Amino acid sequence: MATQSPLPEWSGNGAAMRELQQTLATRVALRDGFPKQLATIAGFDVGFEDDGTTTRAAAVLLDACTLQVIDQQVARLPTRMPYIPGLLSFRELPALLEALAMLKQPPDLVFVDGHGIAHPRRLGIAAHFGVASGLPSIGVAKKILVGSASLALHEMRGAFTPLRDGREQIGWLLRSKPGCLPLVVSPGHRVAMASAPELVMRFVTTYRLPEPTRLADRIASRRDHKPPASG
Repeated sequence: MATQSPLPEWSGNGAAMRELQQTLATRVALRDGFPKQLATIAGFDVGFEDDGTTTRAAAVLLDACTLQVIDQQVARLPTRMPYIPGLLSFRELPALLEALAMLKQPPDLVFVDGHGIAHPRRLGIAAHFGVASGLPSIGVAKKILVGSASLALHEMRGAFTPLRDGREQIGWLLRSKPGCLPLVVSPGHRVAMASAPELVMRFVTTYRLPEPTRLADRIASRRDHKPPASG
């Protein structure tokens, strides 16, 4: 039987896409599948311009040891579908995959601004990106989409507590910076639940966001960005 595409054309049938999300979620691997010694990491984020008719995806490739930028790219594509709550990944994924293809090399691990499995059907943008690309991925979001934390989160830097939807753990609330709201961290693909918060904190410097998504966010929100010439 042929494997269903993770990114079908938009037909206007939201119910069919929600059903596809449930199917794709079964392909998500919640076990570590990245190199023990990471050489490169990447951050991805999406913005919109031209009154929403253009989707703009930013990708930043970093040295995993020094956090120096190796490459950064922006992909602009016509927006393929309207915003529909819960189906955001189908709207953003084409531009994200285009930005990934533009990078000089694929990263060992990807951080996506958005949710991994902390999604009603366990297929947020980071999980969808991971399944479509095959790359290990983690979702780093600024707000809870679904679920709640049963335990209070300590104010200490690096503190984390489980995020649950009913009895199922779907991610973590992570205090990346004291005095700031926590991040919602969840595995996307080929990353174990237990590994996700430590991996995010490994790349947090003095800001709330880890460097990969912080830099991607800056580029995605800058409409006049011009990618550097390839050399």
